[in-house]
Formats: sequence, C-alpha cells, structure tokens
Amino acid sequence: MAMSVNTNPGAMIALQSLTKTTNMLQTTQFRITTGLRVNGPKDDAATFAIAQNMRGDIAGMSAVKTNLSLGQSVTSVAIDAGTAIANLLTEMKAKSVQGSQSGLDSDSYTALNQEFTSLRAQLTTIVETAEFNGTNLITSVATNLSILSTVDGSTITVTAQKLDTTTLVLHTASLTTAANASQARVLIDTAITTVSNALAALGSAAKRVDIQTEFTGKLQDILKQGVGNLVDADLAQESANLQALQIKQQLGVQALAIANAGPQSILALFQ
Repeated sequence: MAMSVNTNPGAMIALQSLTKTTNMLQTTQFRITTGLRVNGPKDDAATFAIAQNMRGDIAGMSAVKTNLSLGQSVTSVAIDAGTAIANLLTEMKAKSVQGSQSGLDSDSYTALNQEFTSLRAQLTTIVETAEFNGTNLITSVATNLSILSTVDGSTITVTAQKLDTTTLVLHTASLTTAANASQARVLIDTAITTVSNALAALGSAAKRVDIQTEFTGKLQDILKQGVGNLVDADLAQESANLQALQIKQQLGVQALAIANAGPQSILALFQ
C-alpha cells in the first residue's frame, strides 16, 4: 500500500471506531442519569408509543381517584350526619314517650316540649351543615350524586336521602299534651325507620366507592409497573456497559494516536 501524508486510512478507521464508542458511551451515561432505557421515540419508537399510551391511562386514573375521593368525602359526611340524626331521634322518642303519659302538669309539658323543639332544631342544623365541596345529600333539595369511577366515563350514583324535618314529618310535632306526645311518638318511629333505610343506602353506596377506589389504585400500580418494565433501564447492566465503553474509549484514543503517528515514519526514508 502506498504511503502518504495526505491520506491516513488507519487514522480514519480509528477515528470512526472512537466516534462510535463515544456515542455509545453518551447513550449509556444518559440512561444512567435518567434511569430510562427509552427516553424518546428515537430510542425505540414502538415501545415509546406504548408507554405514552399507558402513561395517559395512568394520568386518567389519577383524575378518577380524585373524583372517587371527593365522592367518598361527600358520602361520609352524609353518613355521619345521618347517624347523628338517628341519635337525636332516639332522644326525641324518649321525650315523646315521657310526654305521652297522662297526669303531667302544664309546666312539665312545657319543659318537655322545649327540649323536644331544641332537639328538632339541632336536627335541622345538622341537615343544613352536612355539606362537603358544595354538595349536601340530605337536605330537602338534595339531588343524586354521580361519581366518576372509570376512565371510560362510568359512574357510581349515590342516591340523595332527604332527612329534613319536613320530609320526616316532624316539623309540626309537639309535646304540649299527652295526645300530641303520642302522635309525635308514632311519627318519630316512622322517622327512625326512614333514617335507618337512608343510612343503609348511603352505606351501600360508600362501600361501592371504597371498592372502586381500591381497585383503581391497584390498577394504576400495575400500569406503572408495566411502563417501568418497558422503558426503565437495567442499571446493573448499564453500569457494566459504562466501564467497558470507558476502556474501549481509552483504547480508541491510543489507537488513533498510533495511527496519527504512522506518517512520521516517512521521514526516515529521507534521512
């Protein structure tokens, strides 16, 4: 092969090899820095597209979990309020039973009626304040609550349970006489049944929301694991590759230096 100072094939080959090694080293270093084997479509277009679709599903499930959490809170407030109302009705029944006996004087009826009225007022206060995020499931104007439960748009419906004194037919009840107290006791028995049924319905809906929330969380974890399996780098393997490529880079530099020094041997021909 002719010897030339203008063209050095050995240096060209060494430089190409060194450039390739340097590019591979940069890729490995980037994978170690980001922890990802697939950082963009250039790395693996098909895998990147699949991972992006899965990331979209994960983001959608995060929104679903937020809605489910809001639904849980609204329903829990309604259940707590309904439980408090049931306890108040128990106290009101005791007062009505006490007032239904004959032979009490007017002062006793007045005192019993005042306590009864106070308990009813407290019931009204509970109903009006049983609100979360602007939603109240137990007022006289309450409407059903639809809770987004899947990324496809499916919902869980929590039926409104109106527990105000008018709906429970207690707004006009009084303990001013034994007859009124007896009538109030009958109305309270009916109200207790109504509230118990309402609590059962709310509890059933809350259970559905809890189950869906748990399932959504598990499904989200599975998708995250799937994305990781697709795009995450094997750091142990990348660490081994890094050390090997660093050695290859050093050898490439030395090979290029040797190739560049080759033309100097031509000087010996002119001595």
